[in-house]
Amino acid sequence: MKFAVIQFPGSNCDFDLLWAIRNVMGAEAEFVWHDEQSLAGFDGVLIPGGFSYGDYLRCGAIASFANIMPEIKRLAKEGKPVFGTCNGFQILVESGLLPGVLIRNEGLKFVSKWQALKVENHQSNFTTEYSKEEIIHLPIAHGEGQYVADEAQLAELKANGQIIFTYADENPNGSVENIAGIVNKEGNVLGMMPHPERAMEELLGGADGRKLFASLLKNFVATLEK
Repeated sequence: MKFAVIQFPGSNCDFDLLWAIRNVMGAEAEFVWHDEQSLAGFDGVLIPGGFSYGDYLRCGAIASFANIMPEIKRLAKEGKPVFGTCNGFQILVESGLLPGVLIRNEGLKFVSKWQALKVENHQSNFTTEYSKEEIIHLPIAHGEGQYVADEAQLAELKANGQIIFTYADENPNGSVENIAGIVNKEGNVLGMMPHPERAMEELLGGADGRKLFASLLKNFVATLEK
């Protein structure tokens, strides 16, 4: 598979994502600038964290209108994997690829630390390498990570098994139902606030993020080969 790591003005986790998927996992990947209008030749999209366009208006709001977004939506519609972490998650909800919205943390403070998560759905295309209800640890670093959804959206997320990760032990930002990561109905678009790309090697504090990328590669490569 060949992945596009999208770069926006203000992205600061782009090199982390490129390193994770290319150098650690051995997949083919390259940067794609937000102003490009084609993702021809790519089999998946990774949207990094950071502060796209300085987080003006709302986090991810301006990025959702970038020239590259129609192509990201095309790949998503075709069933290709689209993954967004932190600001990438914010961009995915602002662009309508995922339901709900992300707002200021409940405590109105930026939170940066390692966070315990529970794998709520270990049968998604992004989590099959994890065990049922496995507790993992990934870094978080955000000021607007409180996930909010209305009752109808929450009911649908639960009914379809779209809640993939929840915060364990404590809720660092006030997200409804402790939600830390969700997928779309089709299961090929994942957005999450924690950073699995920063947890790829024990040298850096932990490697629980590797199983996410291993799951992604295993399941979507199998889909492409059908």
